[in-house]
Amino acid sequence: MCICVNCRHVQNCTTYQLIKYKHQQKRHVNHVNIDTNFFIPKETLMNINIIYSQYVHHTYFDWDLIECLSFVEMPGYWTI
Repeated sequence: MCICVNCRHVQNCTTYQLIKYKHQQKRHVNHVNIDTNFFIPKETLMNINIIYSQYVHHTYFDWDLIECLSFVEMPGYWTI
């Protein structure tokens, strides 16, 4: 699970925007603007799960941020 959803910086974080863009790519949505965000977190660690679907013969990537030194806990801030 991505820790970004409970971080104070989620609204303007470049790393979160990248993860959001990657999640939308599998849905074929290409309108996320990464350039409008200005917060660059320090020392992030991403987890990328590779999921292969045998039924449709397609590989999916699930991107999650699991560690970030800039993380400031603020539960539910991403919904504001």
